[in-house]
Amino acid sequence: MAKKRYVICGVSARANGMYIKPILDTYRPHCEIVGLLDSDPVRFDNCFAKFPELHSIPVYRPEQFPQMIEETKADVVIVAGADFTHADYIVQGLKRDMDVISEKPMATTSADCKRILEAQSKSKGTLYVTFNYRYNPIHSRIKEMVLEGRVGRVTSVDLNWYLDTYHGASYFKRWNRKREISGGLSIHKSTHHFDLVNWWIDQKPVEAFAYGALNYYGQNGELNPAKEDGRFCGTCRVKQNCAYYMRWSSRSKAIVPVDDHLSNFDTKARSYSGYRPDACIFDSDIDIEDTYTAVVKYDKGAIMSYSVNFSLPYEGYRLAINGTKGRIETKEVVSRSQHHTAEQTIDYFPLFGAKETIHVIHRQGGHGGGDPLLLEDLFLGPDPNRRYEILAGAEAGTLSVLTGEAVWKSVQTNKPMRITELLE
Repeated sequence: MAKKRYVICGVSARANGMYIKPILDTYRPHCEIVGLLDSDPVRFDNCFAKFPELHSIPVYRPEQFPQMIEETKADVVIVAGADFTHADYIVQGLKRDMDVISEKPMATTSADCKRILEAQSKSKGTLYVTFNYRYNPIHSRIKEMVLEGRVGRVTSVDLNWYLDTYHGASYFKRWNRKREISGGLSIHKSTHHFDLVNWWIDQKPVEAFAYGALNYYGQNGELNPAKEDGRFCGTCRVKQNCAYYMRWSSRSKAIVPVDDHLSNFDTKARSYSGYRPDACIFDSDIDIEDTYTAVVKYDKGAIMSYSVNFSLPYEGYRLAINGTKGRIETKEVVSRSQHHTAEQTIDYFPLFGAKETIHVIHRQGGHGGGDPLLLEDLFLGPDPNRRYEILAGAEAGTLSVLTGEAVWKSVQTNKPMRITELLE
């Protein structure tokens, strides 16, 4: 079987760690990287420094996408740059009947989702959106329990997601802090959560109402040590007065906590053109929210109560899925927390009967062990022994983005948003 030829659009830290390294290592017999595309030539230099064996492959700028495909004879496009770039590369790849692998979120606006759906409907290629949280063993087991009928017909979901003062603050240091680039965190981050619920309960979201605010970050953040723009953590004169910085570091040593969400982030690669990933979390140009509470209604009758907070003492989530025959509960606390962390299990409560606690075998790898399993499906094909679909496509990517857009637009308008109407 001939190797598939891959080109990568967006030579980001995520691309380097999630795709390039595994292709050059585990999946070398099946895959070959034949081209790189990025708007910043320094990213090519950083990539080649990490992977010298790629030094001879051609590189391209964004406007050279057609030329790249023609010259490299690529089979698959991997899209891993900033969120707002995804849609154009996805559409161009699908129009050429190529398979496309895209980081989530698939797009940042409903308008771009519509373009992608139209391109997918006419293409011989297939779009795969990398919702790696589906592959976390806890999450996969929850899916299986719902399919087994353990809760009966799903009636409601409670999902509360917590990000600590390191991971949560990281989004406000980087490009994610601008809605025009990331779509806001109800899209960039919460699409993970919305997709999980859509997949678990096999229902489509139809309406959302939400409240949200910028409570912790931005110029008016209560813990801002000095109201001035343009600071960077690496050179900040007041960082020893910043509680967010000093939570993890000391006066004599800067500490970078372990976080598998950011494990591919190269803290030494700070020479990107015009970009630093350590901007001040209290800058006045931050235009997104850091706190949401939302209610989402689904097409088969379920209702979800959802919240996410990007500045809390510990990281993790609490989940409950209720149905006509029982209830599923689980709680995660990330081990980085200074608070007690216990092994994550799943509790099942039948409507009438004794509680059951399920211990799931945990796996190594990013996103709770989900990343390696996702890569197997992407590069080797779906696992034939799996009894249910897990790879996400254009429809799943769209539903998650539309829910995220409905949430932030509801925050701004103080009105419920019909999700499917966003495509109109």
